[in-house]
Amino acid sequence: MAGQDITIKTADGAMGGYLAKPASGRGPGLVVIQEIFGVNKVMRDLADGFAARGYFALAPDLFWRIQPGVQITDKTDAEWKQAFDLMNKFDATKGVEDIQATIKTLRDTEGCTGKVGAVGYCLGGQLAYLTAARTDIDASVGYYGVNLQNLLGEAQKIKKPLMLHIAGKDQFTPPEAQKQVIDGLKGNAHVAIHVYPEMDHAFARVGGAHYDHANAELANGRTATFFRQHLS
Repeated sequence: MAGQDITIKTADGAMGGYLAKPASGRGPGLVVIQEIFGVNKVMRDLADGFAARGYFALAPDLFWRIQPGVQITDKTDAEWKQAFDLMNKFDATKGVEDIQATIKTLRDTEGCTGKVGAVGYCLGGQLAYLTAARTDIDASVGYYGVNLQNLLGEAQKIKKPLMLHIAGKDQFTPPEAQKQVIDGLKGNAHVAIHVYPEMDHAFARVGGAHYDHANAELANGRTATFFRQHLS
């Protein structure tokens, strides 16, 4: 069942989003948080995949304030430049407010059980962490989140389950930053961290330069189990 583009109401106006629904018409909600390339085919395919496993999967267009409808790939230098430019202009605080609006939209969607999780990748991994700290999400998962070492002041606000997947050789998160994150969160019983020692950033992005099938399957399996535990 193909997903559809919808409109999400935020405090600042209408934001686009891609919603994929489960065939059964009933299930928990899942906010699918984009990388720096927008709500592109990769994110839409992920949402479709989560819907096939029984979730109402909604990917909000978090770059809408800068440029609505961004759908670029990771295949050319020009697109990478555009992606980093968008990330540098992006306001994470507003982004988390938009995620809260997305959570509400899911909870109000007919057939949604009211339980809502969030899963994010890259920039979305950072936002999944902030979502765990600042929203009423039920459970969150972040893949190779960037800049978490500078957001550890939020750690004590995390009161719901959070799982982080860390790439041991992440080109955007050096080993000392990874250690800060692990040490900074180890006192929080709500947080589970998995490290993939030989992996680079975006090892779970199908078709990406650093995609690793075995480690992606391992991480995705852990994510699936985590959401079954906390959203059913």
